[in-house]
Amino acid sequence: MSPAVRFQNVSRHFGSVRAVDGVSLDIEPGEFFALLGPSGSGKTTCLRLIAGFEQPDEGHIEIFGETVEGVPPYRRNVNTVFQDYALFPHMTVGENVAYGLMIKGVEKSVREAKAKDALAMVKLGGYEGRRTAQLSGGQRQRVALARALVNGPKVLLLDEPLGALDLKLREQMQEELKSLQTSLGITFVFVTHDQGEALSMANRVAIFSDGKIVQVGTPTDVYERPASRFVADFVGSSNVLPPEFAASHSGTPSWTSLRPERIEVVSDGAAIPSGYASVKGLISVISYQGAVTRITVVTEKLPLIASIPATTSLRKGDHVTLAWPKAAMVAMGESA
Repeated sequence: MSPAVRFQNVSRHFGSVRAVDGVSLDIEPGEFFALLGPSGSGKTTCLRLIAGFEQPDEGHIEIFGETVEGVPPYRRNVNTVFQDYALFPHMTVGENVAYGLMIKGVEKSVREAKAKDALAMVKLGGYEGRRTAQLSGGQRQRVALARALVNGPKVLLLDEPLGALDLKLREQMQEELKSLQTSLGITFVFVTHDQGEALSMANRVAIFSDGKIVQVGTPTDVYERPASRFVADFVGSSNVLPPEFAASHSGTPSWTSLRPERIEVVSDGAAIPSGYASVKGLISVISYQGAVTRITVVTEKLPLIASIPATTSLRKGDHVTLAWPKAAMVAMGESA
């Protein structure tokens, strides 16, 4: 079976800026795939290239085996959910959802029935007659989602659709989006700069930096085995250890990632477990974060950050010994 989306050496330039720079990528049918990266990294331009809002300057794009260069958005079997929802304020909820079907010439009774089904799918059954101004942000987001799904797209594109929601609602919608994608079985391509969203929802993640993909893998892959210093820093929090420090603590002589949650504080006089590395230092910063307390420990060579139980009695200025499994030290590429 052909990939749902295929990029082959795709580039898109805006003047001298290479917004997308030689990207090659296959997204499989039925995947929940996240494009993750900081602002200006190229992820949204890639989404717009799939949607047809942008055309590549170089390279080749396919959607389910069909070449789409030059094909306008309305002739592609994709739909987009935008961050600002882009709902029509003069229309009812039902009319908003059915709008795409009306443009396609679907008769009124059929499109109204399909709109009703789509709203029920996103838990807004009975909202057909309301105005969008009467809805909360989360409800407007669901209407936008229903409007995209009612057309039966093979690929659903989501451009940071949860960005305007508060934390609690955003977490709720993450769970609902993943559940909906699983039940529908269609391909979701999700753009975000929020690593938590990408890790919690996606089957696979592509990490973008400066118009290029620097790593593709499952959430576990990119978190546990970052390929570069950029990925280690951007995806979660990491202690990026220089080659000389890694080598002297039983690691390989290369840039190495060590996640803060893998570091333990060893009691005075306690033996260091077999297979562990250790270092002594002074706590310079201590930060209570609810579930954990984060400490910064200044060692002879460099500061290290550790996430430890929130109930700790440690204080700023305490001398401590840090220890971690040598296997938690993940060697990375030399690239930044």
